[in-house]
Amino acid sequence: MDAVIKFTSQSQGRDRLFRATQYACALSIYLLRNNPERKDVVAKLKSLEASMSGGRKLFRLGNTINSIEAAKRTMQLSDRVLCLCLTVANINRGLYFICDNVLWARNAGLIRDIDKERWSLSASRYYLFSLVMSLTRDVYVILQLMVKRARDKHFKQKMDSHLNESPEVAEVVIPQLDAFLFLLMESLKSHPAVVLDTVKNICDLTIPLDRLGIYQSNAGVVGFCGLISSLIGIVTLVQPNLKIKP
Repeated sequence: MDAVIKFTSQSQGRDRLFRATQYACALSIYLLRNNPERKDVVAKLKSLEASMSGGRKLFRLGNTINSIEAAKRTMQLSDRVLCLCLTVANINRGLYFICDNVLWARNAGLIRDIDKERWSLSASRYYLFSLVMSLTRDVYVILQLMVKRARDKHFKQKMDSHLNESPEVAEVVIPQLDAFLFLLMESLKSHPAVVLDTVKNICDLTIPLDRLGIYQSNAGVVGFCGLISSLIGIVTLVQPNLKIKP
């Protein structure tokens, strides 16, 4: 219970809960869209989804400063690849929050003379750039883990044993592919934080891709991916050891 109270008392925790609810509503609306008996339920879900979206914009008002501070920290990393990927990701995330804050002010009636669609598209572009750099970091970390694992003598013996024990697989699957997948799975087995972050970023990627028309899917896919990403975000917030570092 203490963990629940601590989680909900954090602005990030409330944002994650609101986000999960928002995308759960979006997915439910998509699944119920052709059911005439559920029109009232769909209307209520749409209202709830809009409320969650508006609440999240309010929670994110101070996140621009957090992103700038995060960029300052990542600039000090000794690994140049991680430094570049994370700094660019944080800068773009900060720019996304600026656009998001302007859109909130527009919806609240504090600003009138702005092009809402233009700012919304700009926010999606910055969000996309941030996710691409975050995914690049994930791939880089995974490759490092694979290289380290491949150099392990015990793993080499395990790899040879795996390939020799499955000769029938080798006839169907390219041996190099089988070896690569085995190395990948063994490398990630003891690093769940990397797996969760990669899955989260891939799921999040569908949102700006759809919004910008680069790769259009449907509301069901966006809702499902957004929900999965939100649940992972909640898990990593409740269990900090499952959050990738740096």
